[in-house]
This record gives sequence, C-alpha cells and structure tokens, in this order.
Amino acid sequence: MNATQPTLQSQVERRVLVLDGAMGTMIQQYGLTEDDFRGGRFGDVPGELRGNNDMLCLTRPDVVCDIHRKYLSAGADIIETNTFSAQRVSQADYHLEAFARDMALHGARLARRCADEFSSRDKPRYVAGSIGPTNKTLSISPDVCNAAARDLSFDQMTAAYYEQADALIEGGVDALLIETVFDSLNSKAAIVAALKAMEHRGVQLPIMLSVTVSDLAGRTLSGQTLDAFLATISTYPIFSIGLNCSFGAEQMLPYLRHLAATAPYYISCYPNAGLPNQMGLYDETPESMAEKMAQMVEEGLVNIIGGCCGTTDVFIRLFGPLVDGRHRHVPVPRHSELWLSGLEAVRLPSAHDGQPADRPFLVVGERCNVAGSRKFLRLIKEKQYDEALQIARRQVAQGAAVIDINMDDALLDAEQEMARFLNMMAAEPDICRVPVMIDSSRWPVIMRALGCVQGKSIVNSISLKEGEEVFVSHARDVRRMGAAVVVMCFDEQGQATTYARRTAIAQRAYRLLTEQVGMSPQDIIFDPNILAIATGMAEHDSQALSFIQATEWIRTHLPLCHVSGGVSNLSFSFRGNNALREAMHTVFLHHARQHGMDIGIVNPGTNLNYDDIPEAQRSVIEDALLCRTSDAAERLTDMARNMMEAEPAATAVERKPAAAPQPGQRWRQPVEQRLQEALLNGSSEYLTDDLHEALGRFPRAVDIIEGPLMEGMNRVGQLFGQGKMFLPQVVKTARTMKQAVETLQPYIEKEKFEGQPSAGRVLLATVKGDVHDIGKNIVAVVMACNGYDIIDMGVMVPPEQIVRKAQQEHVDIIGLSGLITPSLEEMVRVAQLLREAGLSIPIMIGGATTSRLHVALRIAPVYDGPVVWMKDASQNPLVATQLMNDVSKHRFAEELNTEYEQLRHEYNEQQQQLLTLDEARRNKPHLFD
Repeated sequence: MNATQPTLQSQVERRVLVLDGAMGTMIQQYGLTEDDFRGGRFGDVPGELRGNNDMLCLTRPDVVCDIHRKYLSAGADIIETNTFSAQRVSQADYHLEAFARDMALHGARLARRCADEFSSRDKPRYVAGSIGPTNKTLSISPDVCNAAARDLSFDQMTAAYYEQADALIEGGVDALLIETVFDSLNSKAAIVAALKAMEHRGVQLPIMLSVTVSDLAGRTLSGQTLDAFLATISTYPIFSIGLNCSFGAEQMLPYLRHLAATAPYYISCYPNAGLPNQMGLYDETPESMAEKMAQMVEEGLVNIIGGCCGTTDVFIRLFGPLVDGRHRHVPVPRHSELWLSGLEAVRLPSAHDGQPADRPFLVVGERCNVAGSRKFLRLIKEKQYDEALQIARRQVAQGAAVIDINMDDALLDAEQEMARFLNMMAAEPDICRVPVMIDSSRWPVIMRALGCVQGKSIVNSISLKEGEEVFVSHARDVRRMGAAVVVMCFDEQGQATTYARRTAIAQRAYRLLTEQVGMSPQDIIFDPNILAIATGMAEHDSQALSFIQATEWIRTHLPLCHVSGGVSNLSFSFRGNNALREAMHTVFLHHARQHGMDIGIVNPGTNLNYDDIPEAQRSVIEDALLCRTSDAAERLTDMARNMMEAEPAATAVERKPAAAPQPGQRWRQPVEQRLQEALLNGSSEYLTDDLHEALGRFPRAVDIIEGPLMEGMNRVGQLFGQGKMFLPQVVKTARTMKQAVETLQPYIEKEKFEGQPSAGRVLLATVKGDVHDIGKNIVAVVMACNGYDIIDMGVMVPPEQIVRKAQQEHVDIIGLSGLITPSLEEMVRVAQLLREAGLSIPIMIGGATTSRLHVALRIAPVYDGPVVWMKDASQNPLVATQLMNDVSKHRFAEELNTEYEQLRHEYNEQQQQLLTLDEARRNKPHLFD
C-alpha cells in the first residue's frame, strides 16, 4: 500500500473510478510460448504450463508490468494483480501448488510498483488483489452417485485462500477483490480468509466482491439469486459488490439496477466485451461497449467500471471520459431486517409494527430433528437419506421458511451425519432454496455444518451457561461464518424460568454480542425458553405467560432483535393427545405473536387456526396459558382426559387436515406425462410405480428411455437454456434419470437382441490450456445416467494423451470440452491427431466458446469421423444413441456433413460480401454535403 496517497474509500466517495480490463486477453496478444511460461525455473515440471497466466509473475514479469502500464496509461484508477488463480487449489492442476504464494506475492509487488509509477496527487492509482473462484465448487458434488461428496472441505478452501490473501497484503495491495463468484460458499471461504489475513497483518483493507450471473434468471452457477447472495454476505464488512464476466454490458444492466437498488455497498461493473460469437470471439468494439457502459454511469448505478473478457487498454481508454463529472452511485442505507438465505432470500422485518395478524412470522420446520422425530432418527440410523430428505421436502412444501436440522444422538456421529445431510440437501433445489437452522449442543457439529451451506443460516444455539468467555468465542465463530444466532436464556446458574431471569440474561447477552463481538442486533434471535405447563407442579403453570411477557420486553428494550422458541415444549405434559397439543400450540402462538414472537419452531403441516377451536375449549386453554384462574391447569388436565376417552368423531377440537398429496389426480394423467414431470421436478416418489406401469404399455424397456424420459431431459435442457432452471435442478433431474435407468436395466438386459442400440464407452476431457470442468462434469452425470461407461481424463489434457487413451480403452465416443477461446484450437489439434492415428471415433464438442459454425469451419474438415456440436448436456444421450447404431450413424453423419457444407457455403458468401473497415468508412453516406 502507498501510505502517502488518499484512501480508496475517499476517492470512491468523490467520483466514479475506472478499473482495468482483462489480463488474459492482453496476454494472448503477446504470443507467448511454452518456454515463456516455464522460463528457466520450471523446466522439469510435468504437463503443459502454457495458459497458466499467474506464473508469468515469476517467469515473465516484464510482460505483466507492460500490461499494467498500458492500463495505467489508458487512465485506469485501479489495476488488478495477475493473481486470479494464484492459490493452491487451482495451481494443483499444473503441479505448481508449492509456488502459489510466490505468484501472489510477486503479482502484488509488480502491480504496486507500476501503480506507484503513475500515481500523482491529482490522480492516485490503486491495486486490487485479484482472488478468483478456483476451479472447484464447495456446493455441488463431483460424483453423480454420491450427492454428499465434495472435492475439498471449507477449511481446505479457506486455507488456500488465506495463503493467497496474506501474500497479496504483504505485496502491498490497496484492496482485495474476490471476483467471478459462482458459488457463495467459495466466496465465503475467501472472505473468512481475507479477514483472518488482515487481522494477522494488522491492517484493514476494502473487500470487493464481484459476482458472475450464469443464466437468464439472474442466478449464480450454484443456483443462488442475487438477493440470496446479498443475504449470504450481509454480516461481513463489504466495501463494494458488483458483476463481472458472464454477459456484456447490455445484458448486465437489469441485474445491475437491482443490485444498485438493494445492496448497501458501492457498486462495480466490469462486463465482457459482449457475448461470445459463434467463433468464440467477442464482437463489441471499444466504441460500442463504451456507449453501453455510459448508460449505467448516466443512470447513477455504479461507483467503479471496467472490463472483463475480451477488453483491452483500448477499451479502458474510452471509459475515462464516461465518468468525468458524472454523479457517483450513493449506496442505499443498510437494512435493519434479518436476512437469511438458501438458494433464495428470506427477509424478516425487525420493527414490531402493524396489527398482530399482519406481522410476519417465520415458520421453522421441526421434523428433521433426531431428538424430536423418531421417524427421522430411524431413517438417519438406517442410512435412508433419500427418505429423510422427503421429510425436509414435505416441510418446505407445507410452508416452512427455514428447516431446523439436528443430529444430536448418542449413537450417531453427529458431525459426520450433519455434513452428509446438508451436502445432500444442496443437491435438492426444492429443499435448499430455504435457509437452514443448524441445531446442535456440540460446537464442532455447528462449525462443520456452517462450512456446508452456501447461504446465510441460523445457529441454534449459544448461551451463557459456560460463562462469558465461551459465549463470546462461539459468537465470534458465528459472525465469522456469516450466520445469525439463537441465544438461549441460560447462564451460569442454569435455565431461566422466571420473567426476571429471562430478561436479565437477554440484556446481558445483547450487550456482549453488540459491544464485544460486534454482531448486528437484527442477527440476534432470543429464545426465552418455552417450557411445559400443567405438569402438576404449581411453579410451572406460569411458564407460558412468563415467556410472552419476556418476549414483549425483549422486542421493546433490545431494538431490532427477534424472538423464537420451540413450541412443542409447551404441551410436553400431554404427549399422545395430538389434538389437544396442536390446539395449545395454536392458541399460544396467537398470543405470543401479538407480543412480538416472530419465529417459531413448529410442525408446518398443522393447519389448525385459532378460530377453528371451539370457544369453550379455547377458553380453557387460554386460562391455562395466561394464568387467568387458579384452577386453570387442573381444568386443562380434565379436558385432556375427556378428549382421550372420547371417540375420535366426538373430539371437541375439530381440525383441518394437513395438506397432503392427492395421488388420485396424478393417476388421471398419462404415464408418459407423469414420467416427464418426475424428471422436470427431480422427484422419485412415484417413479418406480410409473415405470412399471409404462413397462406394460411400451414394447421394450429401452423405448421408455428413448421416449418419455429423453423427452423430459430435452425439456430440462430447453428450460436451462431459457434461464427457467438452474444448475442444481439440472443435476437433480440427472439423478432421477439415473434412478429410472437403474430400475429399467434388468428389463433391458432381458430384452437385448442383436443390433439393438446399447450404451458404450465415452471418453471425456477438458482440452489442454483449460482448467474448467463444470460443463464436462454435467455431461458425465447425464451420460452415466443413461448407462454409458465414462472415462474422465480431467482437465488440461494434451491431445496426444487423448488419442492414446482412446486407443487403449477402445472408446466409442470422445467428448471434448473447453470454456476459453484457446480451447478451440486445441480441439482442432485433437481431431488432427486422431485422423493421423487412423481413427474416426465420433467426437462431441461442448463448452461456452464452442459453436456449430466453428465445428463446421475448423474441426469437421480436418477429421474423417462425425464431429457434433452439443448445445447442452441433455442432448448428448440423444446424439450418442444415433452414433452407437450402425444404421442411424451413417445417416446421421451424412445429414451432418450436408448441414456443415451449407454452413461453410453461407459463411464464405457472407465473408465475400463484407467490406474492410476502411472501405466501409469510404462508403459512408454524406448526408450534410
């Protein structure tokens, strides 16, 4: 850091700042070779190193500095370090993890030196330490057969980020930029690491975040909405938030407007130079992009603008004039609500305003608790996780806004079971769209769980029973991990059972949390202890009333806090009399909500309303809850006895039945439609029954796969492309497809006959120079679900190895994946080497930069076998089916060649009609001559 210049904070409060453009795009212009990347230091490192841009900080610092100076000369106020992947997780793909810290340190020093060269009093220059997302995701399983699996843990990711952040700070950066965020759990690890590194170094630097939106619905790749992401980071000291990569400036505008109107931070935006064209290139010119960037500046949406993929110093030079004299964005005030999130956001106002009936109330589903549900405990013990997840799914469908999860049982490894269940939930979008309440009395279980959820959770709970030191330590852990917290009214003397003790403990805890820990009051949820009444002990009869009175005191005297409780404790004396218990809970909540209780752990399937309870029965319950008569508890006990003795039809408390699925309606739908809907919803509840019905209607079991099941997968692909489904949903449908195929497999084996299409061996690889593998992994999931044996070679695979592996394994199909533009040429090289080896194995091409046109122009002409461009993963099994059939394969190849020939012809004609830029300018109309 340059201690003599104004702070970044002071500058962003005065004007809109300009960030630099893409580092990778600029590096490509230098035509660097493998030797340039290796230098004299890394000659013995195995594998291909070209494309590992971060190592240029060690081997070609002259190139890195030249790029920094070009951006600074173009007017950039902030330059990014060349350290996007300078951490152990990403560098492991190049066998360079031991050098990750050196890359980060030298990258920071190079940028610092260049920024200082250009800094002046009138125009100070700043360095942002670039921290990328890594090539791993903490929220999605890499294994189609094991939704609970993860490549690495939260702690491992945090350790890698800490090493990077610490080196960047040592190297002198002015801010830490955590960018291209596609999984908020990854970004949470980076934030935790950054804060720890700053504490270690004794400095405070701005933390800048930049998200990449992956679909038209405005979600990240891991499925979160922008609002959910804002909730996830709401506890952290964030300087700015913004958008980068993914889209061009025009496509980003609606999401940018939403961020500017919602986020209480400075706003940044550095888009790509438009969307990639069919050749994997970017069509925006500096002039056309500047025009679109000007709109977000003129609307006052931004504080920092710059460029991402496809932009260069020529682009940045045009951005400076856009911000001169323009009004900066003024962040919206910080919210006073409780923000929570799963894949979607949940907000609970903190103000105790309005009529009681209109006040928001957060229902926390209670059934995923091994201590409170015998069924859930049995399922976890028996490892019946799919059925256990159905309990969570049912609660969400019935209205739970949060799911409470507790694995505390003497015969369970609570830490392991909690992590497994949460990881499996992450693969169920209809469940993990809501936040979770992590419920345990064991602190290691809570900490392990917090590293498994990408949203903002509630920790249940902490208390003062072990003293202030432990209480403060646990609270700091909660704040560090970005969660809200339930505070139980316990202290060193035990559980609070009176109004005076409840309020005194709450006040003491509030002071410690807000003054020592620095926790926001809206993230504090007090549980003043809902205890059983009518136990036969007179001192227990006032427990409900005491809770309600303490609730009102907390909401009045501890501003912005919330009040929660486990409602089922209230009626513990009447176990077995569910009708009475539900009535008691309903009446209690009616009164507690009027006095400020706004969160409750309840059974969301209970639809009993206060007005549904007969007045005479309701009066007895209210007398007991509110201590209105001295004999109330005795009368309530008598009523309970009478209800148990009465016939069910004569039960005084008439209840509305809980909402339940009505299978009769779905049976009226054709089985084909039911199967497709099962895939669209990722639901297996009726899958086996539907498949057996279909077996009686279709001539062959394989026809079910090729018919309704593949039609359902096609629909999934269409919805994903339209932004109406997101990645976790697609993965979930793939798992449902896999279950369907496994169910049908025995029948397919019996029906096999000569010439019938069957599954084969598929080799998948991300080509050399590219470490992106998420798309390839989705293809592997979908193909595996359709019975294909997958040979996954991973990322950064040289062409020679692909050819050798294809020969050794006698594969039927080769799938090549790549995300960045250089991948396109590597795919051409693979096709050439396959032909030289005398092979004509069908090739499937996929990835963000690929296109049908590029395949037609560049790959198909150099290969003798079919080369098929795949728009999305759902198409792979359909194409594979045709390629594996001797009859359809030749017809398919002929049609493909005809299509490619037409594309080449149209492209050549179009190129002949295009004029050079100079010719076009000479032919411009002279309207005013």
